[in-house]
Amino acid sequence: MNWHQACELPYYHGSDLGANPTVEGTTFKLWAPTACGVVVCLYATGTDAEPGAKELGVHEMRRGDGGVWAIVLPGNLHGTYYIYRIYFPDGRVHEVVDPYARSAGANGTRGMVVDLTQAAPDGWEQDRRPDIPAHARSVWEVHVADFSADGHSGVKPEWRGKFMGFTPDDTTLDNDGEHPTCLNYLKNLGISHVQLQPIYDYATVDESRPDGGYNWGYDPINFNVPEGSYSTDPYHGEVRIRECRTMIQALHKAGIGVIMDVVYNHTYRHENVLNHVMPGYFFRENEDGSYSDGSGCSNEFASERPMARRYLIDSVLYWAKEYHLDGFRFDLMEIYDVETMNLLRAALDELPGGESILMYGEPWKGGPSVLQQPAANKDALSLLDDRIGVFCDNTRDAIKGHCFYAREAGYVNGRPDMFPEIRAAVTAWCCSDALPEHAPGQIVSYVSAHDNYTLWDKLLLVRTDHPDYNVFDPAVLAENRLAAGIYLTCMGIPFLQAGEEFARTKKGEDNSYASSALLNQLDWKRTAACQGLVEYYRGLIGLRNAFPRLSAPDPDTPRAVRFLPVEAPLVGWVLPAGPERAAWKALCVFYNPLAETRVVSLPEGRWKLLSDGTTSALWQGESTVCTGEFSLPSCSAVIFGLL
Repeated sequence: MNWHQACELPYYHGSDLGANPTVEGTTFKLWAPTACGVVVCLYATGTDAEPGAKELGVHEMRRGDGGVWAIVLPGNLHGTYYIYRIYFPDGRVHEVVDPYARSAGANGTRGMVVDLTQAAPDGWEQDRRPDIPAHARSVWEVHVADFSADGHSGVKPEWRGKFMGFTPDDTTLDNDGEHPTCLNYLKNLGISHVQLQPIYDYATVDESRPDGGYNWGYDPINFNVPEGSYSTDPYHGEVRIRECRTMIQALHKAGIGVIMDVVYNHTYRHENVLNHVMPGYFFRENEDGSYSDGSGCSNEFASERPMARRYLIDSVLYWAKEYHLDGFRFDLMEIYDVETMNLLRAALDELPGGESILMYGEPWKGGPSVLQQPAANKDALSLLDDRIGVFCDNTRDAIKGHCFYAREAGYVNGRPDMFPEIRAAVTAWCCSDALPEHAPGQIVSYVSAHDNYTLWDKLLLVRTDHPDYNVFDPAVLAENRLAAGIYLTCMGIPFLQAGEEFARTKKGEDNSYASSALLNQLDWKRTAACQGLVEYYRGLIGLRNAFPRLSAPDPDTPRAVRFLPVEAPLVGWVLPAGPERAAWKALCVFYNPLAETRVVSLPEGRWKLLSDGTTSALWQGESTVCTGEFSLPSCSAVIFGLL
């Protein structure tokens, strides 16, 4: 089906697709314009294997305006499970979960009618997004199961690896009362947002078994349903909603925003909910009728088609409104057209407090795509709303080397000739021809994420063919600190993979999406072993927050940076404080990637030493005041504040 054929299908303008229960009755509505008949089948349970399983009735729906089939059944059917049976003129019959289902039974094979007021934790109506100023943003990415699965996490066993693992706020390593873990640790670290890897209902973990497997979750089946394996009871659909909300509520109470990693770019299989409801519509096809595969996962979502675009926007708004989310990270954002992303940004802005909701994504795709409209990638930065951001692989690879090549070095670990790219990264590439015109707030600065090697593993693999991932070599720790010292002083939004700050290792595995839970889970013992590195990150995050202009969103701010005449490959720069109140009149930063010290001249004035490349919290107390020359330690980022 091409774009013109898609546009000829009826468009539904209502806002009530799905199952909507009230006291008087429950309305079911499904957009299926090419069907010749639809029935809704009701069940007592989410699977036939459960006690009390039985069919509660089959009801014929009627076709109405906009290609929508509808029926109203008496009473509030909250807790009832259902599927649609769809008949097509060519004789095909599809049994399918409602694409707008809000919850489901185990493994998502039946949707569940949900009265959301009956799936809310205590105090949910009072939950609000934290007020996080732009200059205080920093994102920490984690997988729900990884966060608390470790037996040393201090979380009680039944909550480990679950949504509820985020809720205790006083956990410590082996309950030692000294080394914070999980939410307690995050409060101490000082990050502003947690980005959760997919929390919608995905395919490759068997929710019916406690040992149902491990997966990152980039294999969606039900986009509007929380993942059942993260709940303490996957069989009763209201539990996963309540516990997901409880997790968000706990993070909000701690002042931390929650960002959801969303994967609308593809589905787990060709045989999926959307394709069964409206065959040939929601996914792009090549001229020969085969599926276009821009996702690299066998299909790609047709965001430019009117009802597909509508579905994506409806889904994001649903999560934003009903789960009080603070942001959305888009997997393979280049799959989507620019117009859809801008319309979504505008729709989020219309929500109460919606302008504070973050929106960014990966500006690349996984293979060739047949999308004809401008795609939401780095080349389209100037076309995207200036509050839609992108992950900057330019910064990532310049700092520590190419993500796909284990032995390739970057600026901090063997390629000091990368200093021009580091200079460009400082200003979020706003003063570089490498990217089109954009605002600094559109750049997500980072060196590691769930994909590819952890930063620690990458640094070790550049050095040796056979690293010992549990030996904390001082030289590698220095490279790690320098990498953090660079991207945490660059303009844009800083982002880090969970555990980067305590030398997280996956033993050299660069794609652990389906590896063991043991390999993927956070090893909380490393926070004690690498306490100095943790404190270094903590100090840098606090230092950045104390100087708001580093995160100023306006495109003129990068031009205020003055680069200093230091000998290559050193990089030195000064940024005066902006109109917002700052702890210092200006910031002066030097990067030294060399294995030896280098002497530099400070600009005129009295400069307080804020970070010496090893200790980043000097700014919090009495510290050395410097003038004239300063000797930069080897492999270090040194930061000064003008008094």
